[in-house]
Amino acid sequence: MNQILKKIFILPIRFYQMAISPMLGPTCRFKPTCSHYMIGAIEEWGVLKGIWLGLKRIFKCHPWGPHGYDPVPKNPKKISKAP
Repeated sequence: MNQILKKIFILPIRFYQMAISPMLGPTCRFKPTCSHYMIGAIEEWGVLKGIWLGLKRIFKCHPWGPHGYDPVPKNPKKISKAP
């Protein structure tokens, strides 16, 4: 069920990436782009926290905000320890 929810919320972001973003041109201040970040956050943290992290990232995007490499934080519950 959780995977289905993730796919449902990722679908409009993919639409944005394919249909809208190319018309806007390269405007993102961050690597990965905000849309890629949102998808990565949803996949890493789940729908609710992933969207929250993605929205926080989008709100940082303004002329006086930070820029550069800003990866999705790792979910410690998903990190497996090698024996």
